Amino acid sequence: MGINTESDIEANLQIGPTSEGMVRLFIEAGDLEIPMDFSPEEATEIAEEILAAAATAKNV
Repeated sequence: MGINTESDIEANLQIGPTSEGMVRLFIEAGDLEIPMDFSPEEATEIAEEILAAAATAKNV
């Protein structure tokens, strides 16, 4: 499955800080749970990538 492949899978995404000073993206889909921890610097880079992708998507 690639970035342009549509899917009927439903997932829940939660984003928040951890008690360890990390930023956690927590993805839940059915019985699957994926916690992904990032440093604040990495999280900032991810946020910038999301903003850039949103700006590009607006022009499609």
